Amino acid sequence: MRLTKFEHAALLLEQSGKKLFVDPGVFTTPITEAAETVAVVITHEHQDHWTPEQLNRILDASPDARLIGPEGVVTAAAEAGLTVEQVQPGDALEVGPFRLRFFGGRHAVIHSSIPVVDNVGVLINEVLYYPGDSFAVPEGVAVDLLAAPAGAPWLKIGEAMDYVLEVAPRRAFGTHEMVLSVAGKNMAADRLAWATEQGGGEYVALQPGDTLDL
Repeated sequence: MRLTKFEHAALLLEQSGKKLFVDPGVFTTPITEAAETVAVVITHEHQDHWTPEQLNRILDASPDARLIGPEGVVTAAAEAGLTVEQVQPGDALEVGPFRLRFFGGRHAVIHSSIPVVDNVGVLINEVLYYPGDSFAVPEGVAVDLLAAPAGAPWLKIGEAMDYVLEVAPRRAFGTHEMVLSVAGKNMAADRLAWATEQGGGEYVALQPGDTLDL
């Protein structure tokens, strides 16, 4: 399985000639190479994790691709004329060559004035875990590769470091970083690398467009 990191929170997984996208949102370059896509996983409804335009571009290339997300995404996408399959924590699906397991349930708190929305973390092929906008730990899972959030209105770097320490992945890379300056991205990478190494893991400094074979 091959991982490609895009800007911000978007990821592409490829296996056996098939594609799985995760969280293609407004901060991500328009996705045009989407033939052979079997599914798109959307962790929650915020626009930095999905837009109708991104999903429609993917569906134009792969009309049978399944859109998958929690209840809040189902509702938001329906308003844009898109049908999303609802999942919740504890669910497991097989889509083409990809096995998906879902964890968590709620977005991290941004502020008391901002509603907390549905959010699911996703474990892909028992290898890659991405928590969406949450600190949800996949209980009972030895995480091989963690997509660790680096910067967001809902976190400070110490919380991100504690999260990586708790998950203790074998490898990790930073994601959700387009809200940071270049200096902020570098600082976050250094801190997340330290946290990964405390558990004996390796930090992989992926940049948008970089790939990693899993």
